[in-house]
Amino acid sequence: MGTLPELFAAWFAARGWSPRAHQLALLEAAGAGRSALLVAPTGGGKTLAGFLPSLVDLAKNPRPGLHTLYISPLKALAVDIARNLTAPVAEMGLPIRIEARTGDTPVNRRQRQRADPPHLLLTTPESLTLLLASPEAAQMFAGLHAVVVDEIHALAGTKRGDQLTLCLSRLATLAPAARRVGLSATVAHPDPLRAFIAPDGQAESVALVLGEDGAPPKLEIILPEGHLPWGGHMGLASAPEIYRRIETAGVTIVFVNTRAQAELIFQALWRLNEAVLPIGLHHGSLTVEQRRKVEAAMAVGRLRAVVATASLDLGIDWGAVDQVIQVGAPKGVARLLQRVGRANHRMDEASNAVLVPANRFEVIECTAAIEAIAAHELDGDPPRPGGIDVLAQHILAMACSAPFLPDELYAEVLRASPYAALTRKDFDDCLRFVEDGGYALQAYERFRKLFRDAEGRIHVRDTRVARQLRMNLGTIVETPLVKVKLRGGPILGEVEEWFISTLTIGDCFIFAGQLLQYERLDPTAAIVSRGGEGSPRVPAYAGSRMPLTTWLAARVRAILSDPRRWGGLPEPVRDWLAMQRLRSELPPRDGLLVETFPRGGRWFLVAYTFEGKLAHQTLGMLLTRRMEHAGLGPLGFLGTDYVLAIWSAFEPTDIAHLFQEDILGEELEEWIADSSMLRRTFRNIATIAGLLEKHHPGAEKSGKAMTMNADLIYDVLRRHEPDHILLRATRAEAAGGLTDIARIAALLARARQGGIRHRVLEQVSPLAVPALIEEGREWIAGGAEDSLLAEAEALVAEATDGTDHFYGLLAEVTDAVPSRGERHVPRRGGGPRKSRFIRHAGKAVTG
Repeated sequence: MGTLPELFAAWFAARGWSPRAHQLALLEAAGAGRSALLVAPTGGGKTLAGFLPSLVDLAKNPRPGLHTLYISPLKALAVDIARNLTAPVAEMGLPIRIEARTGDTPVNRRQRQRADPPHLLLTTPESLTLLLASPEAAQMFAGLHAVVVDEIHALAGTKRGDQLTLCLSRLATLAPAARRVGLSATVAHPDPLRAFIAPDGQAESVALVLGEDGAPPKLEIILPEGHLPWGGHMGLASAPEIYRRIETAGVTIVFVNTRAQAELIFQALWRLNEAVLPIGLHHGSLTVEQRRKVEAAMAVGRLRAVVATASLDLGIDWGAVDQVIQVGAPKGVARLLQRVGRANHRMDEASNAVLVPANRFEVIECTAAIEAIAAHELDGDPPRPGGIDVLAQHILAMACSAPFLPDELYAEVLRASPYAALTRKDFDDCLRFVEDGGYALQAYERFRKLFRDAEGRIHVRDTRVARQLRMNLGTIVETPLVKVKLRGGPILGEVEEWFISTLTIGDCFIFAGQLLQYERLDPTAAIVSRGGEGSPRVPAYAGSRMPLTTWLAARVRAILSDPRRWGGLPEPVRDWLAMQRLRSELPPRDGLLVETFPRGGRWFLVAYTFEGKLAHQTLGMLLTRRMEHAGLGPLGFLGTDYVLAIWSAFEPTDIAHLFQEDILGEELEEWIADSSMLRRTFRNIATIAGLLEKHHPGAEKSGKAMTMNADLIYDVLRRHEPDHILLRATRAEAAGGLTDIARIAALLARARQGGIRHRVLEQVSPLAVPALIEEGREWIAGGAEDSLLAEAEALVAEATDGTDHFYGLLAEVTDAVPSRGERHVPRRGGGPRKSRFIRHAGKAVTG
C-alpha cells in the first residue's frame, strides 16, 4: 500500500481526515506504473484518489508541461473538479496549474493551452479529439504521465465512449508510458471497463481497486394518500407527499425520468408551494444559461429543491443535499444508486432517498430495486462493439494531425477495446470512405478528403477539410423534429423524427387533439390527413426511451411469480396480485403468460413480457404484422415497460406460432423495409461519419437540407454500392439500437424454454387493467376525458367485480394533480369530480 508524503499527510490531518485504503492503493499502483480502475461509493474521495498520485509526483518533481489529463462526460463536471482541486493545491502551496478545456473555453485560452499547457488539464471526449486533431498534438502530449477518466460507466458502451477509446489509443502512441485511471461508483461488469481504459486493450493489465463499502443508503417508498393508481407514469398523484418531504428537509433533488415529467412535477410543486420555497428546474432541453443558473444556485445553497432529469445523474459535488426523491420507477439499479449518491455525497453517512412509484407495477419495480441494493447487486450491459461512423471521424481527425500509414493506424485502433475485433476489411472500407466517399461517391469533389503519397501515407487534402472537421466533430446528434402537416392544410406542430420512422403508410396517431392518418414523409414534413382506421398511437419522445434493464425486469418477474415475496408490498398491491392469481394466473419467472379476452367488440391479447417499452414497441409491430398475415385483423397495440397489449377484430389463436423466434426473420425484414427507419439511422451515421455537415462556414444546415442530402445519398448508395460501409453500419445499428432486437430474442427464447401459458378469459384480468387504461389515455388529447373516466371505472370494476371503491380514480387515470386542500374523491353516489387540472392530461400524453 502506498504512503502519503509528509506535506500531504499534514494536509489530510488538518481536516481531520485519514487517507482511505483505495486512495493509497492508487498511489501504490502509480508507483508501479500500472493503470487502475477504482470502484468506490459516491463520497469516498474517488476524484481526489485519481489525482493524488499526480499531485504527489508534481510536488516531488516540479516541471512544466502537461502531466495529467482528466476526462469527464460533462463540461460542468470538468469545471467543478477544476474548482475543487484548486483549494488543496493552493493550501499546500503546490506549483501546479489547473485549467479546464471545454467547448466553452475562450479561443485565446485554447491557443495558449496548446502552446503552454497546464499541469492538469480537465476536458471532455469531444475537446480531447480536437486537441489530438491539431498539428501540435504530438508535442503537447509527449510528456503526458497520467489520464484520469471519471464516471467511466457513463461513457463505456456509447459512441462518446468509442470516441474516447480511440483517443486513448492515440495517446498511448504519443505517450506510451502514461498510465490510466478509471473512476466509477457503479460498475456491473468491471472487466470490460478495465479493458476500456487499458493501454493495450487487455483487462489484465489494469489493476482493479475496490473501495470499502460506504454507509448503506436509507431507502423508502412513499405512496399517495388515498388510492394507489392502477396506471399512469407521471407520479403527479403523489405531489402533495413530495412537497411535504421538501418542506421538512434542507435541500432536495427530485429526480424524474423524462423532460415532460420534470415540467409537470415542477408545475405541480409550485401549485402546492404556499411557503414560496425556492425550487428550480434542470433538464437537457433548457438553455445552457438556465441550467448554469440552477447549478450555481444549488452550489451556494440558494435552492431548497431542484427537479431534474438524468442531466444531474453525474451531478456536481453538492455536499449539502439532504435527500433525493426519485419519482417514477428507476428502470435500473445502477441508475438509482447513481442518483441516490447525490444525497450527502459523503461515504460515511447514509444517503436518504425516497422512491415514489407512479402505479402498482412501479411499486414492484421499486421494491425489486431496493432489494437489489441491499444485496449489493448491480445491473448493466457490457459495452457493445465500436461504431464505424465514430471510426471514420477519428481517421479524419488523425489525418488532420499528421500523415499516417494505414497499417500503423489499424494497429492503433485495435488497441481500443470496442474495436478489438475490427476486421481489416472494415477498417480499409472505412478508410476508403473517408478518403473519397467510396466507389459510388468518388466522382464528387466534396467527398474527397484524403490522399495517399508515393509511400502510401495518408494526408488530409487541404485546410478546408480540417476546418470542416473541427466545426462538425462530435458523436451527439440532436434528435431531429419533423413537422406534421395536413395534406393541403396547415402545419399542426412537430414530433420527434424517430416516432415518424416507426410508422408505415396508413398508420394513425393522435396529435394536436386530432386523429390523423400517416400518408408519407416528404423533405419538409410528415404529410397526414384527418381520420384513419384502427386505434391510434400517441407520439413518444426520446425521454420516454429510458429502458427497464433486463436484470431488474428479471427481479420484478421473480417477485410477481412468488407470493412468499409479497410481504413487503403495500396491501393494495398484494390484493391486486392475489386477485390476479384468482382470476387468471401470475406471470412466471421463466416462460411467458399471454391472456386473451373479448371487450367492447374487440379481442385483446395481453403478453406479460417485461422487456421495456422500446422492445415492446418493436415486438408489437412484428406481432401485428404476423397477425395480419394470419387474418386476425389487428387494430392496434400498446407497449408499457411491463406488458404488450394488442387489440384485434378476431380472437387471437395459435399463440405459440405468434411468439415463435422466426418472427425476427421475415417479419422483421419486411417491417424495416417498409418503415423509414433505415433512412433516419443512415442520416445519423452519415452525420457522425462526416458525410453530412451539421455546420458550414457562414451557414447553418437546416434539418430539411440535411434530410434531402441524406435521402439522395442513401438512394445512390443503395443503387450503386449496396455493400457500402455506411450502409452496413446502418443495418447493424437499426437492428441493434432502435429496435432492441437482442431483448426481443431473449424474450422469445425464454418463452420457448419456459413455455407459453395462454389463458383465455371472459373479461379483463387485474394485471391487464393498467395497459388498457394506458390505451384509453390516448383519447385524452382529443377531448374525450369523460368517456375515458367512465371506461377506466368500468375496467377496474370488471377486473375486481366491484370490490375496488375507485378512490382517486381521476388522478390515477389522467395524472392530474389536486389543488391545495382538494382531493380527488368520488362523490357519494356519483362519479368522480372533474378537476380543473384535467387539462394537464394532454401534456402527460406527449411525455
